Amino acid sequence: MYWDIKMIKVEKDKRAVCEVLCINERKVASARQAMKPDATLFKLAASFKVLGDPTRTKIISALLQEELCVCDLASLIGISQSAISHQLRVLRNMNLVKYRKDGRIAYYSLDDDHISFILMAGLKHVEE
Repeated sequence: MYWDIKMIKVEKDKRAVCEVLCINERKVASARQAMKPDATLFKLAASFKVLGDPTRTKIISALLQEELCVCDLASLIGISQSAISHQLRVLRNMNLVKYRKDGRIAYYSLDDDHISFILMAGLKHVEE
């Protein structure tokens, strides 16, 4: 329903669209050459989709500070260990987090520095 409302608002704002058909072939060719392959863009979109879940965003935010085990994350976020494990599996499948075992405890951390950069850039954007 949100998208329907958003689409109606866009349709009413006639200033947001071109009023004449005018294609700048040079700009289109330049943009096409600079674009990444579809497979890469689909993978990027899937990563953003995974990060679009508030629980997973909270997990990533917590892991910015230090590695945490499933029990720590469940306590911090206020959901069950089972629910945290499920969300961590989704994040792990997208190579956003990794884990290491210490005996019977699995400690999670961000997969690499790119993940923290993405989250920090997003936070900077929404806090401005």
